Amino acid sequence: MVRFAHIADCHIGGWSEEKLKQLNLESFKLAIAISIQEKVSFILIAGDLFNTALPSIDLVKETASELKKLSNHKIHVYIIPGSHDFSPSGKTMLDVLEKAGLCINLFKIENNKLKITHDSSGIKLAGILGLIAGLDKTLYQNLDFSEIESEPGYKIFLLHTTIDEFKPKDMLSEGEPLSSLPRNFDYYAAGHVHYLFDKKINSGLLVYPGPTFPNNFKELEELKHGNFCIVDTEQGMKRIPLEIKKVDSYSINADNKSPLQVEESILHTIRDVKDKIILLRIAGTLDSGSPSDINFKKIFSHYQDAYCILKNTSKLISKEFAIQDIEESKIENIEEKILNENLGKTKVSFNEQETALLLMKLFDQEKHEAEKQADFEARIEKNAITSLNLEKIWS
Repeated sequence: MVRFAHIADCHIGGWSEEKLKQLNLESFKLAIAISIQEKVSFILIAGDLFNTALPSIDLVKETASELKKLSNHKIHVYIIPGSHDFSPSGKTMLDVLEKAGLCINLFKIENNKLKITHDSSGIKLAGILGLIAGLDKTLYQNLDFSEIESEPGYKIFLLHTTIDEFKPKDMLSEGEPLSSLPRNFDYYAAGHVHYLFDKKINSGLLVYPGPTFPNNFKELEELKHGNFCIVDTEQGMKRIPLEIKKVDSYSINADNKSPLQVEESILHTIRDVKDKIILLRIAGTLDSGSPSDINFKKIFSHYQDAYCILKNTSKLISKEFAIQDIEESKIENIEEKILNENLGKTKVSFNEQETALLLMKLFDQEKHEAEKQADFEARIEKNAITSLNLEKIWS
């Protein structure tokens, strides 16, 4: 029997809000502490340890200190770089940590063959790094897996990519087909997609543990806290929640309200905030004024006992920008009606309505926390090209 921990998508340093940046780091530290307490033999980190290839020195020092604790307990750390760890030069801070003996990068190639790494427990490991914009696809297509597939014994494969057959419905970017993964592994330790997922595939178990801490507003709403997994080769996998602060979410309907009425609605609705993360999502069409007229400084001051308050007003608009004389209340129906009224004026060779609705969905995506504008635009462009099957034309 061997026990190991499976961690992914730590994104240390990812939050711009300082309190949440610290909480992100604390969640990673908690995962390390629990792993030590549970006496695991080793830890897997399936990509995106840091949020950037070159994190701040302070964050590197904090992270190295945690990895040193594992080293002191003779717990090995096996890692693969993720898409955020990626650097055009091919060099990342993970190289420094590996050189210091604090982790072992499993992405090893020799003569175009992916190589196996042997742990002292007898378990064998291999992995493929994640690259930005799906550039890792060629690795799955071209690498020779014959050696690692024929290797006997309990084996673990680390990956940092989306599996097309199991990706979330709202995820538009293309990943890898299940058939691209190497065969004959007992455990597939996945990262990249920030959701909780596990499924038996082939002869093994594919697991996405989720991030060690949610990485944006939407993830905080849905996940509430971070997670990781501890796996027993005989008893199976269990998920470990990393809940340091409580998260409460509130949705405020601003339809036909003035900015002052929205303020009053918020103050009337939100209660019991002490030391909690408060998420405030405001949506709708104001009856008068503009979103900037809402006194958020006053609201935040009123709830100063909260650990922090985050607001999302991406769906809050002024009356003058609202669409007039449309009876449907759902945005999907509004969009469909507008398209039906205006399409046909341009001659195209594909389904106008279906394509236009797809594009509207694509361009309605929000920028991730700490995501650079250039990366955001590149992600939207890539998703559009992939969704419209334009790869051959664009290449």
